[in-house]
Amino acid sequence: MKYVLTLIIGLALCACSGNDELPEIGADAGEQQIYDEAQGYLRSENYDLAVRSFQQLEARYPFGKYAEQAQLELIYAHYNAYEHEAAVEAADRFIRLHPGDPNVDYAYYMKGLAAYTANEDIFARFVPTDNTKRDTSQAREAFAEFAQLLARFPASPYAADAEARMIALRNLLARHEINIANYYLRRGAYLAAANRGRYVVENFQRTPAVADGLAVMAQGYILLNMDELAEESIAVLAKNFPNHPSVDKNGQFKSSYTLDGVQRSWVNALTLGLFDPPQPPQFDNRPEV
Repeated sequence: MKYVLTLIIGLALCACSGNDELPEIGADAGEQQIYDEAQGYLRSENYDLAVRSFQQLEARYPFGKYAEQAQLELIYAHYNAYEHEAAVEAADRFIRLHPGDPNVDYAYYMKGLAAYTANEDIFARFVPTDNTKRDTSQAREAFAEFAQLLARFPASPYAADAEARMIALRNLLARHEINIANYYLRRGAYLAAANRGRYVVENFQRTPAVADGLAVMAQGYILLNMDELAEESIAVLAKNFPNHPSVDKNGQFKSSYTLDGVQRSWVNALTLGLFDPPQPPQFDNRPEV
């Protein structure tokens, strides 16, 4: 109950902070004054007021000396206000208006970052979530945006971070495919599961999910009675990932369903199959956190 009350209070505080009114700025307020106030909102992390201040600055002084900088800072303010779509729109606008600006690589980077965190919200800070089980359309979009940044600006100061995030995104997308393959195994769609495993092995090399992809292939082929393909998958798995939990020290496949047949528990055998029926395993070789 204590945690529920804390959450409710936190939500109330968030709602109040989101309704802050932008202080009245006179018609004679100078560009420097508005810009300084907007910077103050950024420093105090009041991103909602920062957004409105930068928008006001651009509306009053569209050709002023702070116009381009305000457009860049507006991207950042939208992003930190969890307005990811608005951040992307602001970045696209800056790229369209200032394609030759020295800071245009920042706009490309922020487009990728906005897509990268688009599925995050304030609750993600406190409630652990497995992003590999969520919709991956934003992850694919982020990967494409970061790839564009690296292609256009390989020497950008944001390139290293973009490349690191692309590696994380590849790992996420590969794991997402394994989650789907595991679902197919549970549903008895063994060919579909094996095909998903093969897709990971062929398209996501050098990701941790490859080992699970091989295990999925082996299990799917066993259940389809495709013993030759199963043996090939097991051999590759045992050679390249000898510590994978689905193979023993002799390189043999460990599962309720192996090349030697169904492995029943003593409870299942004792009850003539009424209890504890054998099930295909769910392959997830990620380390526990």
